[in-house]
Amino acid sequence: MKNLVITLCSVLVFSLTAFAQVLEPVKWETSVTKISDTEYDLIATATIDEGWHLYSQNVPEDGPIPTTFNYTTTSDFKLVGKTLEDEGHTIDDPVFEMKIKFFELKADFKQRIKILNKDLSIVKGEVEFMVCDDKRCLPPSYVDLQFDLSVGQEINNIPAGGLFQASSDEASQIVEPVKWKSDVEKISDTEFVLVSIASIDKGWKLYSQNVPEDGPIPTEFIYELPEGVELVGTTSEPEGQVVQDKVFEMEIKFFKNTAEFRQQVTLADSSVKAITSEVGFMACNDERCTAPTYVDLNFDLTNVTKLASAESTYTSSKEDGATRGLWSIFIVAFLSGFVALLTPCVFPMIPMTVSFFIKQSQSKAKGIRNAIIYGLSIIVIYVLLGTIITAIFGADALNALATNVWFNLIFFLLLVVFAISFLGAFEIVLPNSWANKADRQADRGGFIGIFFMALALAIVSFSCTGPIVGTILVEAASKGGIAPVVGMLGFSAAIALPFALFAAFPGWLNSLPKSGGWLNTVKVVLGFLELALAFKFLSQADLVLQLHLLEREVFLAIWIAIFGALSLYLFGKIQLPHDSPLSHISVGRLMLGLLTLSFTIYMIPGLWGAPLNLISAFPPPLDYSESPYGVGNSKNGTALSASDHSELPEGGHLLAPHNILAFNDYDKGLAYAKEVGKPVMIDFTGWACVNCRKMEQNVWVKDRVLNTLKNDIVLISLYVDDKRPLPEDEVMESKLRPGKKLKYIGQKWSELQTIKYKTNTQPFYVLMGHDEQNLIAPVGYTPDADEYYNWLSEGIGNFKK
Repeated sequence: MKNLVITLCSVLVFSLTAFAQVLEPVKWETSVTKISDTEYDLIATATIDEGWHLYSQNVPEDGPIPTTFNYTTTSDFKLVGKTLEDEGHTIDDPVFEMKIKFFELKADFKQRIKILNKDLSIVKGEVEFMVCDDKRCLPPSYVDLQFDLSVGQEINNIPAGGLFQASSDEASQIVEPVKWKSDVEKISDTEFVLVSIASIDKGWKLYSQNVPEDGPIPTEFIYELPEGVELVGTTSEPEGQVVQDKVFEMEIKFFKNTAEFRQQVTLADSSVKAITSEVGFMACNDERCTAPTYVDLNFDLTNVTKLASAESTYTSSKEDGATRGLWSIFIVAFLSGFVALLTPCVFPMIPMTVSFFIKQSQSKAKGIRNAIIYGLSIIVIYVLLGTIITAIFGADALNALATNVWFNLIFFLLLVVFAISFLGAFEIVLPNSWANKADRQADRGGFIGIFFMALALAIVSFSCTGPIVGTILVEAASKGGIAPVVGMLGFSAAIALPFALFAAFPGWLNSLPKSGGWLNTVKVVLGFLELALAFKFLSQADLVLQLHLLEREVFLAIWIAIFGALSLYLFGKIQLPHDSPLSHISVGRLMLGLLTLSFTIYMIPGLWGAPLNLISAFPPPLDYSESPYGVGNSKNGTALSASDHSELPEGGHLLAPHNILAFNDYDKGLAYAKEVGKPVMIDFTGWACVNCRKMEQNVWVKDRVLNTLKNDIVLISLYVDDKRPLPEDEVMESKLRPGKKLKYIGQKWSELQTIKYKTNTQPFYVLMGHDEQNLIAPVGYTPDADEYYNWLSEGIGNFKK
């Protein structure tokens, strides 16, 4: 009520002096931006005299009169979303005694509309507003607005981050390194291929749809399918390039210059004329990455080109990187096959089978031939297994499954079961009837009999080879394509090779070690290794869901326990169900035990924050930890009690491995900065931002920079690719994409960066005071530590003035 009286008094004072002068501190102009043939942005620009304030559309109750736009709506068009406005200034107003947002000098307001009548040329509206200076307020004013659509400025390439940005004296830094267009190819009257074409600027990379967990944001297509339309298979993509990324420490596939993504669809209803989709993606160059970006695509089924077949044809040759990926699978599988040879289910079969072929054959040459056929039959059986799996799931779907959270959990459970089996709790065997049937077929002789002898070996030895084969297929799934086939080729080649070699050179059989307890030792060692590997998949699922159930310390503690137990086993201190009595250990077992013990000791400092570079690809990253300083340490190197952790301010955490106090919430970080009297550094970053990690690993670690970050500023790290959903009360309409809702935390921070700072790439660093105004011009990727330190020092110096 008090505020209402103040407003009325101000109006009365103005009325008494109105005969003396007529003031018009705000002048309005209109313009139109054409977005597409059916969408326009109506822009109302207010030019405000110096010293006057124009108030926001949103002010608290009992505050000043808000700016309000009323459009003369007709059946010729409809409004899309609400009227958007500039960032403006928010202050504690001493007159109204509340926080109020206002604009100075200039303000733009934008309203998007969708045309329903193509003949529409004029849209009319009215703006109601109130302005004040430090001494007086004007009564509410009303101005008629007219928007001429015929002179609208056409925008051909809409930046993925949006067209409307906050006004600023600085040039916009919005980049649009990837531009999209759509095409449709016709197979038949009911079959089409939707083609999404990405044009990528020179020096930039667009990432594949399939990237490993903890890698960059993958390209993803979400199709909005009308009733009667179905997708056929998955969206295919070109070959691209595969490199070993030094920052993510994994193989990553990306595209340069251009990339086509193809999705086949079938129509049960031929009246469907268009299909829409949304593509989400991330692009990087050598210095920065864009925030996750979303672009709408429209596929016009009435404008198509004829296809010769339903196959998606990419004629480009295989890239060297992809070939290397398959070779790595083959080599790993080949070595795994040799390990499988040393298990108690397979090793004793070598001399028995080779001797059988030599003795039953009429000549040595025929015995060698039969043994070679036996080996080739083994290869055929296992390659057929890999082919069947690829055919069932699809070449591209395997990768999608392997990077899915739930399939990582399934892989974890599978490997745990395999490990427990190897340790002797039970044996995984196929039905005995299968082995009996294969044996009966083996008695037929000839090529068919030899093939069924190989099949009988595969079935009988499954309790030893099954877990190894399963592990290879799980790992191969992460590569996609024909990797399972290549993996089985490598594994079976190693299994088959000894049969052919020993048949050709039977004298070598005398050099083979005798079967014994050492074979079970090999099996148990494999069980421990499978158990350790299982937790890698569980960790990947935990990272994606951000559950923090398997943080770095917990993961390392589990691995230390596993490999510590393996060391005790190798030294003979632990015996498992199928072990033979052990009076002494061999030299080889002793050496392997010492190697395992050394590896166990190597991992222990990781609990105190050591990077453990030898195994950095396996445990969670350093900053995904229960305590960023390691178990029991504080930033001063002293032990912390449970109560000491409460000293962290609300919303704060300790960023490993640099021991920097950081916030992931803007408001809590700003409140703490005001409390301690320090400036704020906003770090717009991303979990998948390569150059963000480079800055943290190479620049932030420098003594002068690190000391400044720890002691002189309050760090607020805002992750633009945070896929956790926003709380229900924070879900809001996007200001950059009217009609769309912000669903994720990362989208909230991405919009903040784009609207307020007019840039959409990371890393991006802002030094600001408690009034949320910049202390110095923001910077992006700055690999020169001295330059970065000077930027920090200058900004902090401006704060202290």
